[in-house]
Amino acid sequence: MEEEVDSDQQSTMIEGGMQIDPRRERFPCCIVWTPLPVISWLIPLIGHIGICREDGVILDFAGPNCVSVDDFAFGAVARYVQINKNKDCCISSHSSAVQGDREYQYDDPRRGALSWDDALEKGMLEFQQRTYSLFTCNCHSFVANNLNRLGFRSGGWNVVNIAVLIFLKGRWLSKAAFVRSYLPFVVVSGLGLAFGGTTYLSFLALFAFLLLGWFLLASYCFNNLIYL
Repeated sequence: MEEEVDSDQQSTMIEGGMQIDPRRERFPCCIVWTPLPVISWLIPLIGHIGICREDGVILDFAGPNCVSVDDFAFGAVARYVQINKNKDCCISSHSSAVQGDREYQYDDPRRGALSWDDALEKGMLEFQQRTYSLFTCNCHSFVANNLNRLGFRSGGWNVVNIAVLIFLKGRWLSKAAFVRSYLPFVVVSGLGLAFGGTTYLSFLALFAFLLLGWFLLASYCFNNLIYL
């Protein structure tokens, strides 16, 4: 497990020249993650994510026509990935990123470059007109849309590779956040094995196969099924 920081002992961390303040829930230029009730208890890879403005305020697609601002749904941040916007993003007004057959143009006649916050504002306005669906238009869609608009690592982001990025590169906010995220999975799995045995394992395998299989197929075989 990567280096952990107890937010009760250290309220402010400096990363990439930007202040992260866990007590105030401020994560400048970060992707943030928290576990989801029930789903994360069965498949810890899956959770709720958002993306943060330059001042650290969290934006997340939390429901139909609703992008929450500074009100992260489903609890406090547990993991985060901070992005070096100057090194890893391409957000000039004359550039574009391509995701599938969708091209993201960065056009702002008022200035020479589109800022990080400008790009997120465009994504927020777009998703405020969208109906939420776990399977076709969810919080991962919102973050993928913004990362592609920002040209993060040349684009190409979808709901699957964002989940993998958080799982592999996400930093735990604290030991308590790690326990809060995985303890329900351990408890549910223990109870399931104790009372259900192989039946529980079969159910869990089928559930994971169907859910993860859907996102893999919809993201890589049928590009138009999941909104990005």
